[in-house]
Amino acid sequence: MKRAVLITAMFFGAGAAVAAPAPVEDLAGGSGDDRLARLERIVKSRQQSELDMQRRLDTLQQEVLDLRGLTEQQNYQIEQMQQRQRQLYDEIANLSSKAATPAAATPTTPAAVAATANAAASSLSETASYEGAVNLVLKERKYDEAIPAFRAFIKQYPDSVYAANANYWLGQLLFNKSEFAEAKQAFNTVVVRFSDSNKRGDSLVKLGMIAEKTGDKAGATQYYQQVVKDYANSAAARIAQQQLAAMKA
Repeated sequence: MKRAVLITAMFFGAGAAVAAPAPVEDLAGGSGDDRLARLERIVKSRQQSELDMQRRLDTLQQEVLDLRGLTEQQNYQIEQMQQRQRQLYDEIANLSSKAATPAAATPTTPAAVAATANAAASSLSETASYEGAVNLVLKERKYDEAIPAFRAFIKQYPDSVYAANANYWLGQLLFNKSEFAEAKQAFNTVVVRFSDSNKRGDSLVKLGMIAEKTGDKAGATQYYQQVVKDYANSAAARIAQQQLAAMKA
């Protein structure tokens, strides 16, 4: 019995020792060298925290880029399906028309057949070229190789339905490499030539960021304010408002 009581007392005594708070170090105490060393450790710790935060922000930015790319790819696939459905309906309608009035049907010339085949081949080549450039970013993570791929696509198909997206992709890739002059040119192309594109607001935000990074705060403010005005309640406007608030802080 006494042994049990002794063991219990030792257990509670050990628990109290573990639960006791560690003594707080007096940062003001010690010699000057000690205080300086402690301050250096604090500064280094804060710098490391800021670096970690920047890495997380860079990772988030890349994830956003990837998600936007996936959305574009899905939209492209839907467009292709819809286009194919329309083609099937047209083919069915033409067959029905020819079956109803075979004598009145206009004979198809070899030149017309060749023109149709060339147009179809060009469309397929255009789509494959754009999809290949996008896949270099999303699937293969070959960002340096994607830059010339998008440039080649834009040069060959400047008026493509994918031209606005291709210019935005090119600008984003160049922006990530801090090649701001060329990135600005790509984003400007979206803003000026493709005013109806859903990438125009995002391109204006990127132009504002480039202006900030190159020391043109007045230009950055103008870009951000334009986004807030033209694309209110959009994701681009929210980013622009955050950038404006950060500039004023």
